[in-house]
Amino acid sequence: MKQKGNVKDLTQLAHEVLLRYDIVPDRLKIIQNNGLKTLWKFTYNNETKCLKRLKHSKEKSLFRVNSQIHVYNKGGKVAKVYLNIGHEPITEYNGQLFVLYEWIEGRDLNFSKPSDLCIALEGLGSFHVYSKGYKAAENVEISSKLGRWPDQYESMKKRMLKWKEEAKQNSNKGPYNTYLKHIDSIIEIADLALNNLEQSSYDKLTNTELQESCLCHQDYGEGNVILSGKDLYVIDLDGVTYDLPIRDLRKIIGKRMEKRGEWNKETIEKILKCYEKSNKLTPEEKELLKIDLLFPHWFFATVKNLFKKNKSVSSGKISAIAKLEKSKLNVLKKMF
Repeated sequence: MKQKGNVKDLTQLAHEVLLRYDIVPDRLKIIQNNGLKTLWKFTYNNETKCLKRLKHSKEKSLFRVNSQIHVYNKGGKVAKVYLNIGHEPITEYNGQLFVLYEWIEGRDLNFSKPSDLCIALEGLGSFHVYSKGYKAAENVEISSKLGRWPDQYESMKKRMLKWKEEAKQNSNKGPYNTYLKHIDSIIEIADLALNNLEQSSYDKLTNTELQESCLCHQDYGEGNVILSGKDLYVIDLDGVTYDLPIRDLRKIIGKRMEKRGEWNKETIEKILKCYEKSNKLTPEEKELLKIDLLFPHWFFATVKNLFKKNKSVSSGKISAIAKLEKSKLNVLKKMF
C-alpha cells in the first residue's frame, strides 16, 4: 500500500502525531519515505528524536517494539523508545501506527573493513545476550523460528526439486539449463545438511521456553548498526525473532563468503573470535552453525528470483553461486 504523500502533508502528519507525546518539534524533516514506512527526524528541548511510521500490524509491531524496550531496560545498546501521553509505546493515529525513538548520532560501519566488522560482531553478541529473558505479552503476534529448521530445510529442498521439473520444461533457455546442470549436486548438499541436523543436538537446544532464547535481528548488516563514540548501537529491530544466535551469524558469514567469491576457513574463524568476545558459543551451537552454513541457502535465494519472483537471473550467476556452495564442503569439514 503506497502512502508516500507530499512533504507538506507528511510534515503536518508528524506534528499531529507528536501532540500525542505533548511535543511541538523544532526543525522537523523527513529522512525516509518508502511506502508506508516513514521516518522523521527532529529536535525538542535540545534533544534529537526520531518518529517512525510502521508498516506492520499492531500485533506484530508490539512484539518488536516491546523487545526493544526489554533490551534497553537490561542495558543493551538500542535506541530508547518514548511512551506517549497514554503511557503506550505505539501511537495509533488515523489508522496508522507510530513509534518515537531516541536518535543515535554516530557513523555506519563498513563490514568490508575488518576492524569495523569485528566491532559489529562483538555488538551482535552483546545484543543476543541482552535480548534473553524477553517474555512477549499475550496481545502480540509472536515471531519464532525455534525448532523450525528441519521443516524449513525440507520446504526449500522440495521447492528446488519442483523447480527442477519446471526447468526441464524450459531447458532450451540458458538459466534453466544451467539450473539443471547443478541442481542434483545442490540437493546432495541439502540432504547432507538435513541428515546432520537430524543427528545433532538441535532438538535439545530448541526445546526451551521462548524467553530463555535470544532474539535474532535477521537483518544485521550495514545500515542497521551505528558506532556512537565507543558504543555500538543496534537499530531497526523490525524483523526480530526468537531463535538460536547462530541464525544471525550464518547470514553474516554467508554474505562475507559471497563477497569473497570463495569459502575461507580463516575468515570464518576471525568472525567467530570477534563474536565470542561478548557471547561464547557452546560446541553444540558451533556444530549447528556448521550445519546451517552447509545448507545451500545462497543457491536457493539466487534461483528463487528466477522461479518464484520471475526476475532475470543469468546462467553465469547461477553457475557462480553453485560453485560457491560446492566449494564450502572441504572448508566446513575442517571446522569446529
